Amino acid sequence: MKKERQAAILKIIATIDVETQNQLIAELTKLGYYSTQATISRDVKDLHLVKELTALGSYRYVTRGKPDILNHAARLRTIFRESVTSYAFAQNIVVIKTLPGLAPAACSAIDTMGIKSIVGTIAGDDTGFLAMHDMDAAERFCSEIEEMLR
Repeated sequence: MKKERQAAILKIIATIDVETQNQLIAELTKLGYYSTQATISRDVKDLHLVKELTALGSYRYVTRGKPDILNHAARLRTIFRESVTSYAFAQNIVVIKTLPGLAPAACSAIDTMGIKSIVGTIAGDDTGFLAMHDMDAAERFCSEIEEMLR
């Protein structure tokens, strides 16, 4: 429930300017989340929310810092960029070479990307194998890897 509520908080502050915790509680209630001010206060702290001055002179909550539950995918993408040393495809298999010990992290990053053409990943110590639906998907994914590594 906590993760869902915190995800809802992030969606709310991304779409509207929320100035107070009471306003945040009201917006959460509209979405079916019933919380106390103390709970919201803890969520604000957990999510590293801060108030930022708007152009209209009021304040609004925004995200700052790196809350673990929210930046997991972003951190994995960074690990992917920093760990991959080479990649190639053969038929419908993409082979990714990484620095020693980082293939599991690179494959985990790929798994979180939600790429529909990937059937599955297998990671060794410094090599990851990705089974793709077909050869065209493997070739397209190698192009995506090239973009990610830039």
